[in-house]
Amino acid sequence: TTNAVEGFHRQVRKVTKTKGAFTNDMALLKLVYLATQRIEKKWNAPLQNWGLVVQQLAIKFEGRLELDLATNKTKS
Repeated sequence: TTNAVEGFHRQVRKVTKTKGAFTNDMALLKLVYLATQRIEKKWNAPLQNWGLVVQQLAIKFEGRLELDLATNKTKS
């Protein structure tokens, strides 16, 4: 996961470093949001051990994460 985070950070920096200054914080936030939307389209690899991670999160944050066990997916 560290490589994924570093890769995401590198791609966001690539977008933001070419700008000299931003007119306000919202302009920066909007640019990072749009970059994230573009980067997210490239994510297609399945996460390793995701089932185990979701189970551990469900235990740690009981009542805050609803699991749909029939389809093996989380509800948002």
